[in-house]
Amino acid sequence: MEIESLINQAMKPEELQFIKEYQNKIVVVKYGGSAMTDENIKKNVVEDLALLKKAGLKPIVVHGGGKEINKWLSRLGIENKFVNGLRVTDEPTLEIAEMALSKLNKELVQLMESFGVKSVGISGKDAGTIKVSKRYSDETDLGYVGKINNVDNSLIMMLLEKDITPIICPIGLDENYQGYNINADEAACAVATCVKAEKLVFLTDIEGVCKDPKDSSTVIPKLSVHEAKQFLNSGGAGGGMLPKLMNCIEAVENGVSRVHIIDGRVQHSLLKEFLNKKMGTMILAKGNI
Repeated sequence: MEIESLINQAMKPEELQFIKEYQNKIVVVKYGGSAMTDENIKKNVVEDLALLKKAGLKPIVVHGGGKEINKWLSRLGIENKFVNGLRVTDEPTLEIAEMALSKLNKELVQLMESFGVKSVGISGKDAGTIKVSKRYSDETDLGYVGKINNVDNSLIMMLLEKDITPIICPIGLDENYQGYNINADEAACAVATCVKAEKLVFLTDIEGVCKDPKDSSTVIPKLSVHEAKQFLNSGGAGGGMLPKLMNCIEAVENGVSRVHIIDGRVQHSLLKEFLNKKMGTMILAKGNI
């Protein structure tokens, strides 16, 4: 089906107004979790990205690939080790991680191209886009896990100016040109900050930030940065939500207009968010509430 027909079917006239607010503006989508492993959901996500692109937005995709990395490590008999949610990455694990992420990266490019959207897959290594230093967790050596020091947006902006969608996998270089694995949430926030994105959307395996993590009906639709910090201090955010929410707060404090955490498993959840369907949780500065 032609992409223009999909746009007409997906958007009602009154909904188009919400899309128009983002025309010619940069939006960053962090793509990961189950939305990357289920082929139908993957197609829906890429279809949404294509619709947004055709509607005049400038999307940038930053993707993870933890499940794909786990799969390959398991096949090769390499143990998965995590410390505080971060993958311990020795040399063989780094090699597998980069291989798996590169494979996913080019699959996404291929799928985007099939929807008529010119795309280029890069990693943080390309043109020195993401510079890192070695990261520790509570003084624990994590191996080749990088802490982002700087994002150079030159290559990203050049691609956008040429109407090409950048698809970025989270591998960076240190000052000695050693490769490092990077947490994809952190990479998405750093990229969104560097390009002054109007919106950053996290596609996750949860409904949003919940007052009770075990009850999806307790999703908090909107949080100011102040409220998000209070929620963190209360101990309400556990597991993977803790670092994700901290990254969201940092992104807003550094100039990203708003950040959304939505359930990527819901069909066309990305498009619905841009059509003001009130998906998941929105985090923004107090002045914008």
